Amino acid sequence: MNNRTRIITIANQKGGVGKTTTAINLATALAAIGENVLIVDLDPQGNASTGLGVDRQNRPLSSYDVLTQGASVPDAAIATDVPNLYLIASTLDLLGIEMEISNAPDRTRRLRDALRFDSGIADHFSYILIDCPPSLNLLTLNAMAAADSVLVPLQCEFFALEGLSQLLETVNQVRNSLNPDLTIQGVVLTMYDSRNNLANQVVDDVRAFMGEKVYRTVIPRNVRVSEAPSHGKPAILYDLKCAGSQAYLQLASEVIQRERQLRSAA
Repeated sequence: MNNRTRIITIANQKGGVGKTTTAINLATALAAIGENVLIVDLDPQGNASTGLGVDRQNRPLSSYDVLTQGASVPDAAIATDVPNLYLIASTLDLLGIEMEISNAPDRTRRLRDALRFDSGIADHFSYILIDCPPSLNLLTLNAMAAADSVLVPLQCEFFALEGLSQLLETVNQVRNSLNPDLTIQGVVLTMYDSRNNLANQVVDDVRAFMGEKVYRTVIPRNVRVSEAPSHGKPAILYDLKCAGSQAYLQLASEVIQRERQLRSAA
């Protein structure tokens, strides 16, 4: 694949950590500065798809079709209301995909092959963000096998480090068996409440554990960010000035900075 296209998997085996919110708002921020961005929704719940205002009746080709029917990525990608932002939507068909492909020899490489062997992708997209389901299953393994790096949203709560350790172990396993070039793009702390002593302790603990891998930007708890998906919009479009939107714009700046450092070092 052309080096101009960077594939970032957004993963955490826990639900409710801001994974999909991070995916759609980071993608929107990247699109806002002129990058052509594709979100691949691999979560059967389809929250990234509905959060971008794509109705279930308006998903003629989905990530399921890419993984099982050989649909091409450019054909499956649909334009969203956000300029420069495209989506491969999810459908409930993904719920049964483990049984369908579990015995196939390429079961963990379906998405990687779809992304890396399509010569047109580099002409279409500079970033591809993959929104994973909240579990370390075959869909998540496909995402990690296809990605250049993993971005980990981590809620500021008591068991955060325990879940992070499990995810890092999975990344190491994928690196050893499927994708030796996979790296951790970064860890973003989400749902932060500065009034909560536990949240402050989690921030300190994660930074001590992961060091420079933790982004400086912390995503605060924010009502406007929570409201945005019900309107089918990223928070950045729903309320640009709210604290959550501003935090995601700062996060996008950090992600781009890290990507530039990676490319200059390559």
